[in-house]
Amino acid sequence: MDDTPVIIFNGSGTSDIVLVCEHASQHIPARYGGLGLTEDAANSHAAWDPGAYGVARELSAILDAPLVASAVSRLVYDCNRPPESDTAIREVSEIYDIPGNRDLTKEQRAERIDTVYRPFEKAVSEMLDQRASGVLVTVHSFTPVFHGQPRQVQLGILNDEDTALADKMLDLAHDHTSLKVARNEPYGPEDGVTHTLKHHALPRKWLNVMLEYRNDMIATPLQQHLVATDTGALIIDALKALALTKNKEAGQCPV
Repeated sequence: MDDTPVIIFNGSGTSDIVLVCEHASQHIPARYGGLGLTEDAANSHAAWDPGAYGVARELSAILDAPLVASAVSRLVYDCNRPPESDTAIREVSEIYDIPGNRDLTKEQRAERIDTVYRPFEKAVSEMLDQRASGVLVTVHSFTPVFHGQPRQVQLGILNDEDTALADKMLDLAHDHTSLKVARNEPYGPEDGVTHTLKHHALPRKWLNVMLEYRNDMIATPLQQHLVATDTGALIIDALKALALTKNKEAGQCPV
């Protein structure tokens, strides 16, 4: 597994939607010596997004959409951050110290960029380049309590400067889910969490959205399946509504 920084699931999926899960795994390659983490830290949300990969796989099956996922813990390198970001390799994450990330040399940082981030970035780019146009959806999870404060939102629908898909999903969310939904919660673009959208979708002018599920809502395979079923229907209906709007604006009748 040490030599497999990227997972491609359903790579031959026929959908125009491409799914990405940047924090799918808590795996730390042996060459990093466990980063000196305590057992609690290594198993915590700081190391990965619990449930997110399960939801992403369910969405992939429902939508017949290819999925690109990182197979390395974000504590080694956060694939949703650019190399120049101070948060790409953290010395402290939430309440956890990351001893193995302290005082890294330029060469050590470059090694992680080259062996973890660049293969992931390339895999996403190659998957998107197989399509003339499409939709990018990234899948994440977050903790119910952060620094002692409970979070009420259960599904965050996040966008960067292109809000079209997020707007329509928020308009239709009440028809598809009983989860408490909010825009750009519990994080937003100002927190640096939309790197994948900005780096891959915006330059290609692809519709895009980032999904953040509260992880107690997706803790079991059954929850992941049910949530993905609802979300898949929401995405499809939002895309249909956007296409209808586009046709009307162009003076065309939908087929």
